[in-house]
Amino acid sequence: MIRKKLGILVFDEVEVLDFAGPYEVFSVARLNEESRRSEPSPFEVILIAQFDRPVVATGGMKVVPDTTFEHCPPLDVLIVPGGLGTRWEMHNEKLLDFVRQRAPQLELLASVCTGALVLGSAGLLDGLTATTHWHSLQLMHELFPSIDVDRQARVVLDGKVMTSAGISSGIDMSLDILARYFGDDVARFTASYMEYPYPCILQRDLS
Repeated sequence: MIRKKLGILVFDEVEVLDFAGPYEVFSVARLNEESRRSEPSPFEVILIAQFDRPVVATGGMKVVPDTTFEHCPPLDVLIVPGGLGTRWEMHNEKLLDFVRQRAPQLELLASVCTGALVLGSAGLLDGLTATTHWHSLQLMHELFPSIDVDRQARVVLDGKVMTSAGISSGIDMSLDILARYFGDDVARFTASYMEYPYPCILQRDLS
């Protein structure tokens, strides 16, 4: 099996479920449910941080990244989570440059919650339709007037950029990504294994 390489950014004050929800989906996914114990996920999931040290997420959870911006391998998918830390990271030129440089090489660029503010700051949502946490929809509209802010959808796909609303919607988005790569059955079985509702609701596809 040729596994898709999927990176998830982590940084101080990242929202736990924003990165852990997608991590769970992509790590427990299997192409064949009957071979769950003997076969790996079709995704290799990598946690990426700016520095080679533990990241302190919301609530004080300490997370050890797998690699740094400098040493990150080529990726197929990159997910930018949200959380209070995005208020600083959206002005972090090192992080913004990393996302900008990787974006053209990706099959899919995605965000969870206020991770969309990071993508907006990097100029990667200009002219696109996108969403974010309900509490930050107006902020995104004010900061990035070139973005068509969707205030209803839980997941929005515009071209090869996918954004999702707040926190738990990152799970919906990840199941959607899984379905797009490997079909509804794989996504449905994964959701069932997680005891999570499927299919997801309120999606908008502009691709």
